[in-house]
Amino acid sequence: MSKSHLISIITINLNNLGGLRKTMKSVFEQSWQEFEYIIIDGGSTDGSKEYIESNSDKIDHWVSEPDKGIFNGMNKGIKRANGEYLLFLNSGDWLYDEKVLNIAAEKLDSCDVFYGNIIKVFPDGREILDKGTNGEEITLETFGNGSLNHPSSFIGKHLFDKYGLYDENLQIVSDWKFFLIALGLNNAKVSYINQPFSYFDVTGISSNNYGQIERERDQVLNKEVPTPILKDFLKLQKIKKRLEDKRYQKFEITDQKKISRKLHSIIFKLFVSK
Repeated sequence: MSKSHLISIITINLNNLGGLRKTMKSVFEQSWQEFEYIIIDGGSTDGSKEYIESNSDKIDHWVSEPDKGIFNGMNKGIKRANGEYLLFLNSGDWLYDEKVLNIAAEKLDSCDVFYGNIIKVFPDGREILDKGTNGEEITLETFGNGSLNHPSSFIGKHLFDKYGLYDENLQIVSDWKFFLIALGLNNAKVSYINQPFSYFDVTGISSNNYGQIERERDQVLNKEVPTPILKDFLKLQKIKKRLEDKRYQKFEITDQKKISRKLHSIIFKLFVSK
């Protein structure tokens, strides 16, 4: 391969040989092969290092050494990558089919971030399609309760040069923080396709630590968003939550009846004043 690539795929692994095999297989089977593949292993002792080494002829760069966590590993990959766009496909996650990179390669020149859908895979075998923001306009509100799906996002490397690497002081939401800054608070151009790009193993740390996720997100919002804007944002989030309440929705439906309107107006005032 040449030293310059359109896409660099970065895989982070630590003692997950079974998942790593699945991830690497999906990468190797891509019909579009003009990509760079980087594997950052955190010093595994389960045979992962040996498996990576046995496939080194199909890997552009790999290292197996202790690191300071998943985002430290990702940052190592970013620093090593030569691609214009980066896709983070961690061990245990795998590409949807052999045409994913072919589809992406045709769309990347018109945006800073190009993303598709993921399919969440649960321990009991269930699979659920997750469209993330589903192509809706990206605003600060996008990051109130969600984000782009990281394993299905091709991120322009120039954004890391502009906004910095992943915050290694955060254990879970550093990718969310990066998207918040680049997309929610700035003007990075985003493009979406209603197409699954990857399968996502939900047994990872980010899928099961909801309390820590909320704490880290609050920490980031208080640090990165100007206080007046944050106050308005939180107020709007509170109103949105109330409007989505089923009790309010029932009032809205029946409020079309003249007899109900006066009573509902009184109850609604009591409801929103809580």
